[in-house]
Amino acid sequence: MTKTGFTACGWLLACMLMLAACAGDAPEAQLRRQFDAMQAAVEAGKAGDFIDGVSPDFTGEEGIDRAALHNMIRAHTLMNARIGATTGPLDVRVEGDNAELAFNVLLTSSSGRLLPNQAGTYRVTTAWRREDGDWRVYHARWERGQ
Repeated sequence: MTKTGFTACGWLLACMLMLAACAGDAPEAQLRRQFDAMQAAVEAGKAGDFIDGVSPDFTGEEGIDRAALHNMIRAHTLMNARIGATTGPLDVRVEGDNAELAFNVLLTSSSGRLLPNQAGTYRVTTAWRREDGDWRVYHARWERGQ
């Protein structure tokens, strides 16, 4: 291959890599970023920012819907000076526009008012889907750890 041919191949490869990078992050990276933003919102007491990542038709344990989840998060943030949500490693499985994210979480509170009975470790499994280009959680189930 001539020097000119090698340079042309190099430029072509560089352009292809740039186009691939511009095409957007992998779905798993987008999902992890959304999860991190929602966790940060809870810890910052921003229930509205958290609920932005929840689908309008969300369902959870014991039939909880999006409005009830929003009220629960809001009540916890109003009654507690600080809520801590420490998560273990995320188990992420993405299949097209659907995903499952499972993790352990340790909930803590600094006020001792509302969370003491609910503080502790939980195993959480969430189902996500793309809605208008963004990942939103549409189902969650959790069980208290031992």
